[in-house]
Amino acid sequence: MNHAEMSSKELLEVLNDIDEQDWLEAKSLRDDTSRSILETVCSFSNEPGLGGGVILIGVAENKTGDGPQYLVDGVADPDKAQLDLATQCKSVFNTPIYPTIKVEKIGGKAVLRVIVDEQPFGRKPVYFKKEGLPKGAYRRIGSADLVSTEEDLWRFYEDPDSKYDETPVKYSSISDVDERAVRRYRQMRKKVDPEAVELEYETPELLSALGCTSKENPQELNMAGILLFGNELAIKRACARARVDYIRILGNDWHAVADQFDAVDTYAPIFLMVDKLMSIIYGELTTRHRFHSDSIQPETEKFPVEVMREAIVNMLMHRDYRHGQYTQIIRYDNRIEICNSGCSLKPDDMLGMKGSVTRNDTIARVCHDTKLAETKGSGIDRMWRKMVEAGLSRPTMESDHAAATFTIRLLLCHFFSEETLDWLKRFAAYGLNDNQRTALVFLREVGAIDAVAYRQLTGCKPKLVAKELAGIKDQGLMIQKGRTRGTYYVPAGSLEESIEDEKHKLISQAIAETTTPQSQNAPAQGENAPAQGENAPAREENAPAQGENAPAQSIGEYIPYALEERIGRLGRHVKSGILQDVIVELCKVRPMSKDDLMQILARKERTIKKLVTPLLGKELDYLYPMMPHHPRQAYVALDRHQKEDVS
Repeated sequence: MNHAEMSSKELLEVLNDIDEQDWLEAKSLRDDTSRSILETVCSFSNEPGLGGGVILIGVAENKTGDGPQYLVDGVADPDKAQLDLATQCKSVFNTPIYPTIKVEKIGGKAVLRVIVDEQPFGRKPVYFKKEGLPKGAYRRIGSADLVSTEEDLWRFYEDPDSKYDETPVKYSSISDVDERAVRRYRQMRKKVDPEAVELEYETPELLSALGCTSKENPQELNMAGILLFGNELAIKRACARARVDYIRILGNDWHAVADQFDAVDTYAPIFLMVDKLMSIIYGELTTRHRFHSDSIQPETEKFPVEVMREAIVNMLMHRDYRHGQYTQIIRYDNRIEICNSGCSLKPDDMLGMKGSVTRNDTIARVCHDTKLAETKGSGIDRMWRKMVEAGLSRPTMESDHAAATFTIRLLLCHFFSEETLDWLKRFAAYGLNDNQRTALVFLREVGAIDAVAYRQLTGCKPKLVAKELAGIKDQGLMIQKGRTRGTYYVPAGSLEESIEDEKHKLISQAIAETTTPQSQNAPAQGENAPAQGENAPAREENAPAQGENAPAQSIGEYIPYALEERIGRLGRHVKSGILQDVIVELCKVRPMSKDDLMQILARKERTIKKLVTPLLGKELDYLYPMMPHHPRQAYVALDRHQKEDVS
């Protein structure tokens, strides 16, 4: 169902099941100012590809921690409230905004359901007239409304109807085509339609018929022609960012074993790139063990090849080649992460559903005509089905509008040893379903879980997430921490005891099997060894474990003297860019939590959040990227292998 068609009651259920979303915001007239509401109107109007959003006014967070996360406190005078909002939306912005405002009742109390449409190209950016650009324009990042930066403005001014893959490539010609890619196209097209008329054409006429040449000059290729059929030299010359990096990490954590990796850089036309990447990746995928509804039995099978192939094709077909960074395929011991340039053009809650929004129309059409890609809009849905049929966890996906990236994680969480299967049998008496068993393994490896992670990991319907998590909690296997939108769960009872007994055992074994003899005596991952052998300075030996925050009084001990002096010279009124540079330098020293940064820089939580959010995916990453709300979450600096210059 389109979120604009949902009733206020249904929206409240979403809030209590999975909290606020990028498209959904709750506001209380008792707690929120009209300015706060207008900022959300502005961000919904601006955010590219979001499609607008819904504000539910008259609903407040339950700060007591008892009962549902959100409660209806109502709107005392709904007629006046909607008139005031409509008047302000028409007058305070540079361009009038006309939201759809409906008065509805929940439990006898009036609420306002405000539907805000994304503004079309030519009317963006929407901003507060008195403040101008960029400060007066807001973007919707996750569930937050954030002030735009100068770098954000190009996203608003860019014409979404001007497709980059149709752009002519100057000084290109038919001689830039790799004939192997053309032959591969012909083979695939013939299998789909042996009578296809384009199969009779010579290469120049074929490329023109496929829309892969300039409309003004048929002898000149456009970007689609280069990316689909161009030779390596032509691709590098026309679009250097088309490179794909395959990186093999030994272990499950980049930041713990970042020096133990192999990397392969790949340039090739799309019709050759798919098979090239498949040959590199698929041979490494191992056998697995499967959950059965009544027992846990080992079975030897390969990872479903269709899933990996579909993920690669979607990556190449939907990536943003214009402004993006290099695509990275990162193979960990327990997962594969594909980090692609370009956020999803569909709202996050629509991922996996039928229908597609393409960024590169010509590339997508040619891929679909050859069945290189599945039927339009069914790719992710098909991947989910194949993973479930194979007894594996569904992929988790993250569309980051701030960093303009889309990440898909193919979890290999059922590739367990016999020992792990034996460990799960300890909880057979609790009568848990497959989703809940998967959550136990996630808790064992990550240490905490929240509703969002549970939903993505299992594919559970939003309305059942809270019920199934409560089922585990009621069995005494985990306890609830935090409240409202910060709610998460940690192990308890017999689950906590078993995890404590074998803490990080799987991760330690994976690292031990692949490390050199000199490093085999190092402590298990999560326990920091001395920096340089046994005689390392005490300062390094006493450093906190990765992901765990040092005591407040000792944080300064780990900051280099020059950086400490620089921080000491910071005044109260400092440009945000300077503070962001300092934050990145601090995160290079060791993972820094939000509280660490607040203490070191003497800034409020809201300030730290505004500074850090634009850096994520560019200069910083989460220490626990699979669970942004991890209770021990911290920020780490991306190194040169994780980021590339996009200029």
